[in-house]
Amino acid sequence: MATIKDVAREAGVSISTVSKIINKSSPISAATTEKVEAVMKKLHYYPNTRARNFARQATKNIVYMMKIEKNVAFTNPHSFEIMCGIQEALAKKDYNLTLVSSNSEEDISKLIDKIIYQKSADGIIIHASAFDPTIESVITKSNFPHMLIGKPDYNSALCWVDINNYLSGEITAKHVIELGYNKIAFIGGAEDDQISAHRLEGARTIINRSHGTLLHNEYTDSSKEMSFEVMHKILREKKTPDTVICANNNIALGVVNAIKYNDFKIPDDISVITFDDYPYSRITEPMLSVVNIDVFDMGYQAAKTLLRKIKNPNLQVQSYSTLPTLIERGSTVKS
Repeated sequence: MATIKDVAREAGVSISTVSKIINKSSPISAATTEKVEAVMKKLHYYPNTRARNFARQATKNIVYMMKIEKNVAFTNPHSFEIMCGIQEALAKKDYNLTLVSSNSEEDISKLIDKIIYQKSADGIIIHASAFDPTIESVITKSNFPHMLIGKPDYNSALCWVDINNYLSGEITAKHVIELGYNKIAFIGGAEDDQISAHRLEGARTIINRSHGTLLHNEYTDSSKEMSFEVMHKILREKKTPDTVICANNNIALGVVNAIKYNDFKIPDDISVITFDDYPYSRITEPMLSVVNIDVFDMGYQAAKTLLRKIKNPNLQVQSYSTLPTLIERGSTVKS
């Protein structure tokens, strides 16, 4: 197996020059760099990543934490797209991603403390679902590089990046009201789901301003099954909405199935609009109008900003990453 000495000898340069090229620690001429890299390739020499990171006092590892049910992270498009965005940004800078999931805030808090104490990662990205003030105190005490995905639902001093869910809610309501719908139902996730709550808040603002009526505001566990039951119950009542705003695609699929089951037509009798252009929105009949949010980009920006914060610990970032956009389809627009 070739060593750094073999590379230096073959390239006709010093060991320190090879080391500087590998670590990109000092400017070396392009000609010398190309020559050394060609020799490394010829000799099949691969730098010892562990040794390099030890010398730098770095792990080249970033931990992504979230509170989500087992295995859901890879089947839920929202979670998966965020992770893909994070991974792409980290890979460009030769960082590794470690995924940590827990159903207990206490476990997450202890784990963060352990990661910081053992120096097993250079930084942490935390999904808002796994966040509370206890976790914040662990991070602020050590000034550990971090980035939160999702704005906390309390006044926080930590760095975060988020989607403007309030604006997204406004866009859905504005769209259906402009099309002439004014008897609206909002079917959201759990009562403590901040994303759903902010989307409802935005929609309600436009509904009130436009003198529309929010006939129903229902909560679900975001499953297709419960969403079906909730919509089925609404349709058996006297106050039938002419449009339904669904907090996510899972809910929308259950709602669409319930509307059809009760022999209503979409959008002639009841229109449906939801958020995020996930696969369900394009396989329903008719296809769903959505307010699309680029969560891949949100993950990408979160990771990119964290790497900046590792270099500059005093960097403070609290911002919305990407603007939501409306995609009009057959579930709201009558032919």
